[in-house]
Amino acid sequence: MAARNFGLGSRDLKKAGKFALGKGNFAFSSAATVVDRWKPFANYMDEKDIKDLKYLCREDVIDYGLRLAERVDSDEISVSYAQNLVSAVNTVLLMATCGEWRSVSPTKDCLIPNRSNIRTSPPDGLCREAFYRALHQLGNEFAEGKSVAVLAREFGLRTKEAALLDSRRALEEANSSGYVNLTRGTKGGRKRKIPITSQTQIQALEFCLTIQSTRKVLIPVDSNWKKFRGNQIRQTREALQKFGISRLHELRAAYACERYEQLSGEPAPVLGGKETSLGHMARIKIALELGHGRIDVTNSYLGGRKC
Repeated sequence: MAARNFGLGSRDLKKAGKFALGKGNFAFSSAATVVDRWKPFANYMDEKDIKDLKYLCREDVIDYGLRLAERVDSDEISVSYAQNLVSAVNTVLLMATCGEWRSVSPTKDCLIPNRSNIRTSPPDGLCREAFYRALHQLGNEFAEGKSVAVLAREFGLRTKEAALLDSRRALEEANSSGYVNLTRGTKGGRKRKIPITSQTQIQALEFCLTIQSTRKVLIPVDSNWKKFRGNQIRQTREALQKFGISRLHELRAAYACERYEQLSGEPAPVLGGKETSLGHMARIKIALELGHGRIDVTNSYLGGRKC
């Protein structure tokens, strides 16, 4: 019987990955980095009940990459980190199989976006009428997912923030104070306020409340965030792709471009506008509304600064 994990000297998948790297001419720091990035995949293998590397196939790695793409779309992890995680898996498996492994592409196979810090094309979903026409054609089976998409477009929310929003409370806050307070699912636990600037935002919350019903969040009572993201959110994203909306993250960019023009009086640079001093101030405010601490992040939503 062939030794487990290609004879790498350990039945433990995390250790086997570390031992595989010993076959290569890696600097200690480089090997340690790859090992750290291999560990999440080892956990994925445990979850899938794959006990031996020789039973691993490309489809398993692609499925892992698709999960990472979902987390990127939810703004849980960065594009670069997701790509690095897939690359680490390829590196370990190339070493483990003595070069026989056929590498998985993070972008082509796993649909993780290309790395780019500056947006060069208008975001999908920018036309509100076209966006809502697309949602209308999805049908009722995507009700919660559609609600998440609406909250991303009208408030710039991340997927998890939208899924955990209490629409009832948000609607009350919107009507009483002119703001929606975000406290659940925020990145790094940073709370923030989103201003009410249009009636469409009120209508969005009213729609989401009809879907949420008596629950406190959009996630169904028989589910959790992880299952919801892997099922309803994935299905909604795939359905919207048929109507030209590639990612839910694009809807955050559409919100940002719209807010930029509201605040600066100029279209966003990616839409042909020129940056002014008001545009710089708009970027600071939009970064805060999107839940980012750095103004440079707005380049990926609004395009680079054009003076």
